[in-house]
Amino acid sequence: MAPAGGIMAPAGGPLPPRVPPPPAEAVRPPRRVDPVPGTPFGVVQLDVPPVTSGPAIGSLLAGIGSILVALLVGCFGLSGARAGWGAWAAGAFAVLSALAGLAGIVLGLVGRRQIGRPADPPAVRFTGRGLAVAGISCGAAGLGLTVLAFIASLVATFA
Repeated sequence: MAPAGGIMAPAGGPLPPRVPPPPAEAVRPPRRVDPVPGTPFGVVQLDVPPVTSGPAIGSLLAGIGSILVALLVGCFGLSGARAGWGAWAAGAFAVLSALAGLAGIVLGLVGRRQIGRPADPPAVRFTGRGLAVAGISCGAAGLGLTVLAFIASLVATFA
């Protein structure tokens, strides 16, 4: 005789664990069903949730990194000005910060373009316009801070 759950225990062993039901949000209704002419079948197009744009996220990260490294440019440039190595250290970090700032700007523009363009088959919708704009802003601010900090370190070292 089977127990109430309908699962019989193996000879001398415990009952196997029950499989939990799938979560309610995992089952999404189809967006539409297109019938295939001449057959009883149809093509189901599922509704895909929006995806955050990868270049927009990368833009924000590169822009914030550019600002942080620009602060290092100013710190090394001004602290090493009396010893004579401030401009060299500031220049090395200025290259890194400028590249990160340019990467933030370019990735932000690519992310905005990806978000604004509708896909030919409307399969995936991208979001993250605010991330892209913030990445462009942070990249530009990091680039500007880098230039100002490097000029200040040159003036402090050679003046």
